[in-house]
Amino acid sequence: MPAHVIAFDTTTDPRETVTDDPAAVDTPYTSKSWRCFEATEKGAISGIWQAGPHLERCTCDYDEMCHILEGKVRLTDADGQSEEFGPGDSFVVAAGFSGTWENLTHVRKVFFILS
Repeated sequence: MPAHVIAFDTTTDPRETVTDDPAAVDTPYTSKSWRCFEATEKGAISGIWQAGPHLERCTCDYDEMCHILEGKVRLTDADGQSEEFGPGDSFVVAAGFSGTWENLTHVRKVFFILS
């Protein structure tokens, strides 16, 4: 592998996270993530994330680029404006977003977070 080039390796064990706070989610869910790149001094994290259907209320204090590999998501802002994204779609959830993230199906995405 060339220096400073990092392949996304999902053959390792993922981090599993249970999100079950009823103030944040409609139903508890478990997500898996493979953190393939971290530069904490820059506030950067990137990798692969996946989870089943759920709705989560969120307020983002970071920027996140997403590229959907599998499944379908719906993002709805506090004013009720919504957009759906599916396989092949890329988008950024910018800091300041307040609303809901809804996995309409099982979702697998590439993410890059900059805080």
